[in-house]
Amino acid sequence: MPTWRSIWEAELLWNTVGDWTLALLAFLVTFTVLPLVRGAIAARRRRWLAAQRTLPLAIELATLLIERTSRMFLLAAALYFAVTPLTLPHRLERALDIATVFIFWYQVGRWVMAAVRFAVDRRRQRTAAPDPALAGSIEILLFVAGLVVWTLVFLLALDNLGVEVKPLLAGLGIGGIAVALAVQAVLGDLLASMSIALDKPFTVGDALVIDGFNGTVEHIGVRSTRLRSISGEQIIMANSEVLKCRLRNYGRLRERRSAFELALVYDTPPEVLKAIPAAIRAIVEAQPHTRFDRCHLLTCGPTGPTYEIVYFVLIPDFQTYADAQHAINIAILERFRELKVQFATPLHAPRPTYPEA
Repeated sequence: MPTWRSIWEAELLWNTVGDWTLALLAFLVTFTVLPLVRGAIAARRRRWLAAQRTLPLAIELATLLIERTSRMFLLAAALYFAVTPLTLPHRLERALDIATVFIFWYQVGRWVMAAVRFAVDRRRQRTAAPDPALAGSIEILLFVAGLVVWTLVFLLALDNLGVEVKPLLAGLGIGGIAVALAVQAVLGDLLASMSIALDKPFTVGDALVIDGFNGTVEHIGVRSTRLRSISGEQIIMANSEVLKCRLRNYGRLRERRSAFELALVYDTPPEVLKAIPAAIRAIVEAQPHTRFDRCHLLTCGPTGPTYEIVYFVLIPDFQTYADAQHAINIAILERFRELKVQFATPLHAPRPTYPEA
């Protein structure tokens, strides 16, 4: 009784010397010409990029996809053209078919992901200024796109091999529910990261205050957001927890508002009280990048007449705001010393005196 090995050798011997020669020539030509063409196109594309030459969209995308073609795909293509004229054993032919299908769809996945990255890069290049929002969400978007693309590639490869995909999808659906229940915290963080990427409540570089934590956003990941606190340590917070909190985003400030009060003693002369708003206005307007809003004697409390001063610093940077407030405070002290104005203190506030009737 013939064994499978003898049958296998007999099937291989059915091919003539001419068939083997043709197969070898097809393999050598294909595996030589295709890599040379890919290398030439990739070199030409690099020269175009170095020269900052503007290309049509179709040509730029086509050269990118050719450059992203793997040598494994070229080897599979060469083997496919080589074995076409040959008669192979059924098991070997089936194994080659399976390998070819998976390698083909793997290459399709690489092409699709390269096209997605190409679209993201073009979006970033069309932005006149660097877009921190896009920089913060690109990792999340690429992760989700990769998850979808490679899942579809795997299912399409199985479908090409004759595997019934519908029962598999049903089983994956039931199993997916069980997995989702088991890792719902991780999925919650993933969905929160997608929400951050799409809604953009904050971006990399924004200064945030979240639940009493103050820091600058360093990284927005798939599962967590990392802040660098003002004291130097890194704060890591789950994305789902970040979205549940009320946060203050100081990175979106267009200008800073400063409001403070000055309490004086009751024996301050009325003419001095009338002159204080103009003096405060002159002090604030003398500082660069400021806009004076108001200065009013709003209350006469137990400590004395109290002024409320409001002004804006037109540059949102905190250092600029602190420098302006420092200079204004010193100028107020100097001006009040000239006017001989005394500040009221809560513990030693003098009682108001009234003229006798």
